This record gives sequence, C-alpha cells and structure tokens, in this order.
Amino acid sequence: METLRTDLPLTGDPASDAEAGLVEDELQRFFADAKLGAVAVGAPYLALWEALERAAAGGGRSRPRLVLLAYRHLGGTDTRTAARLAASYELLHSALIVHDDVIDRDVVRRGVPNVSGSYRTKALREGAAPALAEHAGATAGILAGDLALSGAYRLLRSLDVSQSIDRRLHDILDEAVFSAVGGEVFDVEFSRSARMPSLEDITKTAHQKTAVYSFEAPLQAGAVLAGAPDSAVAALKSFGRFAGITYQLVDDILGVFGGEDSTGKTGWGDLREGKRTVLLAYAATRPQWNSIASLIGTPDLGARDAEHIRTVLVTCGAKDFAVGLADEYAQRALSHLESDGVPAALRGRLRRLLLAVVAGVRTA
Repeated sequence: METLRTDLPLTGDPASDAEAGLVEDELQRFFADAKLGAVAVGAPYLALWEALERAAAGGGRSRPRLVLLAYRHLGGTDTRTAARLAASYELLHSALIVHDDVIDRDVVRRGVPNVSGSYRTKALREGAAPALAEHAGATAGILAGDLALSGAYRLLRSLDVSQSIDRRLHDILDEAVFSAVGGEVFDVEFSRSARMPSLEDITKTAHQKTAVYSFEAPLQAGAVLAGAPDSAVAALKSFGRFAGITYQLVDDILGVFGGEDSTGKTGWGDLREGKRTVLLAYAATRPQWNSIASLIGTPDLGARDAEHIRTVLVTCGAKDFAVGLADEYAQRALSHLESDGVPAALRGRLRRLLLAVVAGVRTA
C-alpha cells in the first residue's frame, strides 16, 4: 500500500503538540494491553507485537494531528475521546505502511529495519536460506499490518459517543480502508503494465489510495466528533481530496529526489518498483524517455542508474511539470476552504501547512 513517506508540517503549535501527547498516551495504552494479552499466547506472538510497536513509533503523527486540528477548531472539548479517535488513524496508517513495505519489498523504513526487514534479518542469522528469510519477513509484515488494522477498529469501537456519531465515524473509516485498497490495486496493475497510465489515472489513484485515508477521513472524523455542521464536514472532505492529491504528487517527487534522510526509504525504491507517477508519465512523452525506459522497474536497479534517471527527469522537464501540477492541486484544495462552515483559524492553519509542503519540494 503506497502511503505518504513525508510528514505534514503540523508540529510547533503548543496546543497541537499537547494533544499529540494524549495520542501517544492512547497508543502506549493500546500496545501495553495488546502485549499483555500476547504474553499468554507465547513469546513469538509478543515479539510480533513488539515489532509492530516499533514500526508505529516515530513520525509526525500527521493523521492524528489533522483529526485533532479539525476537532479543536470546530468547537470540540473532549480531548481524551478525540485523542483515542486520532490514535485509531495512526494505527490505520501503521497498518498501511507495514503492508506497503511488503508490497514494495522494502526492508527499511525511516532509516531503520522495518517489520519485514527485522524478521528477514533474524531468519538469515538463524541460518535460513535467502528465499525462506524473505518469506519470513513478508509473513511478519502481513500479520503485523493486520493487527494494526484491527486495532484501529478496536479503538474506534471503544469511543463513548452517541449511536449516530459512532455510525458516521465507522462509515468514514470504512470508506478510507475501502478506497486505499482500491487505489493500490490500480497502482500495482500500473506498475506491471508496459502501458504508461494517463495523468487522469494517476491523480485518480492518488485520491483513492492516499487522499481519502490521509486527509479526507481524519478531517471529517474530527469534524463529526466535534458536532460540526454538515457544510463544514463537506468542505473539509473536498479540501482533503485535493490536498491529498497534492501531497501524493509531492511525495512521489521526494520518492525520487528527496533521498533516504527525508523519506526514510531509498531514493530508487519507486524507480526499481516501476511505480507509475506523474514524473514518469510526463517523461514518457519526451524524446529522452528511450534512454531510461529499460531501467524503470529493474529489480536490481542501483544508485548509479537511479542517478541517471533523475538527471533525465530534470532535463526533460518532468520534475518541473510535477511540481507545477502539485501547485495547481494545492490551489484547488484551498478554494474549498472558503466555506462559511470552516472557521478562519482552521482555514489559515490548513492553508499554511499545504503551501509549506509545496514550497519545500522545490528544493528537493
């Protein structure tokens, strides 16, 4: 499941940081309870939960912060309940990135071994053949991701809210999961096909696999929990749609040009996978494409070939095109914040964070 590797610039606000601390409390409580139950099953099961807990640590907690940002600015006051709701979206994110690494055959996340990587290394140290070690890593990744996904629903089910709000919150989470998986199906098919997808196909996939669960759902969930009017919920959903596409475009650019220090993954994972992005879709229309087409999707792609591809993507104009398109979608997102239901403070905060990321990608 391809997910955003870069965090949203939501830190630095004292209120937001204090709320994020409550989210950490909820996550710690969740994992403590889960590990206590796992002990009764046995040491291997406990080890899997510990690996998942490590995978869920770190990062900017972007999705929980969006939940809390919408909740606070729309009049919500029960920060404990909001923090638990927010934590459910962090577990959803953890589930998707753990599965994402299995799909991409990546063994590192945020500069350290991920779940699959740690189990693969463990198997190799114990004398397993490489193929069996790879299988052990993939198996652990699938199972750990499943645990995180079920945990997201468990936290949501534990909220003390009215039946109508509970139903709406579950519908939002269901839509996020349904859409993310559907978008990934298309993304995987694109990477296997010799045909380069259209720009429309790429942005549609970005909406399904990224925008809904990373932006639309957290903002809607926070608004619904706060009891916001339908006009505000609808405006935030529309903002989230185009903001999510913007961030996916930015993330795809950083996936090639950002480097491991900023993305937590190698600078050629997407190129090795053959992931279809706006960068490649544009480059495929240029004469320089023939010099890199045979390298895209090569399983043993290394640093030297990746650097050659990056150079071509710059000289043919693909990078500039992708950055410009991200700018365009950012402006479309911002236009949906001009709703009477969206408070000025929330509008300003969302505007600043979106423009900051688009500006930042220009330096990659």
